[in-house]
Amino acid sequence: MSWIPFKLGQPKKQIVPKNVELDFEREYGRLQQLEDQTKKLQKDMRKSTEADLAMSKSAVKISSDLLGNPLCEQDIAFQQMVTALDTAMKRMDSFNQEKVNQVQKTVLEPLKKYSSVFPSLNMAVKRREQTLQDYKRLQSKVEKYEEKEKTGPVLAKLHQAREELRPVRDDFEAKNRQLLDEMPKFYNSRTDYFKPSFEALIRAQVIYYTEMYKIFGDLTQQIDEPGMTDEEREKENEAKLSELRSLSIVAED
Repeated sequence: MSWIPFKLGQPKKQIVPKNVELDFEREYGRLQQLEDQTKKLQKDMRKSTEADLAMSKSAVKISSDLLGNPLCEQDIAFQQMVTALDTAMKRMDSFNQEKVNQVQKTVLEPLKKYSSVFPSLNMAVKRREQTLQDYKRLQSKVEKYEEKEKTGPVLAKLHQAREELRPVRDDFEAKNRQLLDEMPKFYNSRTDYFKPSFEALIRAQVIYYTEMYKIFGDLTQQIDEPGMTDEEREKENEAKLSELRSLSIVAED
């Protein structure tokens, strides 16, 4: 959102009190910041859901590829372990898809709807600024005739200029009052609007990671060799790696 006032000649009379203009700039500035933050949040949430889906889809592909690897045909124990992994990855992907769908519905769609309000707000501010410039132009015109000698023709033109000024002034004051009244209300409503969305996001994350704990807990029980400690398992892996390193095809030059 950007607001660049028109650069026109200023009338001698103060059109808008300085404190009122400062109030307007403050409230509009807060909404500009809110719009930027909303757009950034929407973009980041979209990237996050895309990354989540890509992660679970990649995990499923890896486990599926392993399951089709010839190694699984030669080693029944390895095949059982990879089958357990593949089942776990598919369960993870299913829960992840549910989570992403929930985030799409409860967070991304409300963010999109909220962002759609800002163009109308920008247009209202632009109309207010255009009316203000008309107000200044006509006020300058009135002042020009007020400074001239009060002849018949001048008085007639002064009367006409004041008549032209009146509806424009009233229009500006109405637009200005409305924006000064509604901009703070819109800004202050943001918490009530977004709170349900982020409560839903937190619940979706809690449900997902609770299910992940169960899935990987089940997987651990299926692939772990009974009676082996982590230290023993690490030593066994190191021993197998040492055997591989001793082969001539992997020996260092």
